[in-house]
Formats: sequence, structure tokens, C-alpha cells
Amino acid sequence: MKDKMTERWNTYESFHVVLGDKKVADIVITNHAKSRWTDRVESERTGFEDIADFMWQCLKQGRIEPYYRNEQDVYLIDDDLVFVAEFAVLEKETDLAGNPLHKMIVVTFLGRMSETIELRDLKSYYSWLRHSRRMTLIKNSRKRK
Repeated sequence: MKDKMTERWNTYESFHVVLGDKKVADIVITNHAKSRWTDRVESERTGFEDIADFMWQCLKQGRIEPYYRNEQDVYLIDDDLVFVAEFAVLEKETDLAGNPLHKMIVVTFLGRMSETIELRDLKSYYSWLRHSRRMTLIKNSRKRK
């Protein structure tokens, strides 16, 4: 969803917002992200346009920052809402200097740290999750024998 509010009078550059080393000019919300939004974030404004509009506002206001300094796939909004995003280069879209513009593909929303305390340390949360799933699989395989 490109920014609807931007009116470009006599300009040659498409609208973009800088996030880290990426210049975001478009936001795509996946079906999975939409369902996670409904489950974990908000149940009232749940349309693709509602979510994309919220993301644009956060981007423009500088409220999105990386969760970890070195990784570029997990992000925080207002130091609370955790989401996973991937970036892809937009075809035939560049800024005035010829640098590529990107689309942010929101993969999923993990939830709010204020509600889910485990999200404060994602690495230990994921290792715990993998371990618990592995143990469940081991227990189920024992039952089948």
C-alpha cells in the first residue's frame, strides 16, 4: 500500500521513508500477519489497509526500530509491539540519486512485550519454543511405538 496522503506536485521522486539502510516506498501485509494482528494486537481495525496505514504512520513518525542491532528482520514499534519483516527491491523505482527503493513485507506480528513477557528476549524464547516442540515430538513418537 503506497502512501495515499502524499500529493506530489511537480516532483520526480517517489515517496519513501528511511528505515536503517532501506528506503521503504511500499508496505505489504501478508495474510499470516493479518491473522496474527487480529489474534495478538487489535481486533477492531483488522483490514489490510488499516494495518498498512498504521505501519506507514509509525514509519513516518520514526517509531519503528530494529529489535537487535545487527539483525534486520525483527522490529519494534514504540518499544512494545514486535513484528517480523522482510525487504525486497522495488522494480523500476529509485530515488533521485538512483538508489533502489524497497517494499517492506510484514511477515508476522509476534505480539506486545507488555502483554507477553517472553518477547523481551527473543533468542531465549525461540530456543525454549524449539525445545518444547522437540520434546512434544519425542513424547508423541514414544507413544506410537
